[in-house]
Amino acid sequence: MIDTASLDAMMHTRDVSSWSEILFRLARHQGFNRVLYGVVNSRHSHFDSAFLSSNYSSEWRERYDRKGFARVDPVVEHCMSSSLPIVWEPAVFSGRPEQRELYEEASEFGLRSGVTLPVHGPQGEFGVLSFASDAEPDEAFRKSLASALPDLALIRDYAFASSAKFRTGGAKEEGARTCPVVSRPRLTRRELEVLQWVAVGKSSWEIARITDCSEATVNFHLANVRQKFGVNTRQQAVVKAIALGLISPEDPHR
Repeated sequence: MIDTASLDAMMHTRDVSSWSEILFRLARHQGFNRVLYGVVNSRHSHFDSAFLSSNYSSEWRERYDRKGFARVDPVVEHCMSSSLPIVWEPAVFSGRPEQRELYEEASEFGLRSGVTLPVHGPQGEFGVLSFASDAEPDEAFRKSLASALPDLALIRDYAFASSAKFRTGGAKEEGARTCPVVSRPRLTRRELEVLQWVAVGKSSWEIARITDCSEATVNFHLANVRQKFGVNTRQQAVVKAIALGLISPEDPHR
């Protein structure tokens, strides 16, 4: 089960190093000891301007850049055009000799298996969140990953929402960063109730039974919430509502 206290801390920490340590800890809890998170404010931005947090080997990152692996990396190509995760397997890197070289050299640095989740923000932001380990990409790894993917997607959403304060500037001194002013959309009582049930993992069908209304009505309320928050998914709306203190990540009915 994911550590909701760490997710909440990620939203409220004000310096990059503490934020990164939380991200790395969440990844280790899911079985991954290597993480890379990077995002730019537009897919047309140069990646030198990206907000980047990673515990990859600096030697590997230098080699990746020096050899221009980004131009042949099938993971990067996938993430540019898809919102779905891509699992690292030898078959993914088998298309061209340069891709096979990329995978072989990454494996030497403990990046043998993993998964990358694309980041596509509502304002055109683009990035990736990669979780990696030295485990063999075998059937046991695939089964473990299948059960972890929902939590990894949640971490991705929290990472994107909580890193906004670093991507948009703030104080220059480490430890003295301030969060940007964020308007608090006005949600109705029913919208808040529906969103709180989404936060604890309930489907639209389940929420309809709990609140004694139709599934279409639940989806109508969630569409309104997404529009008010300017986000694409209900999970992104949950993350934003928690960050603004509108709802709690804990189930109030426990």
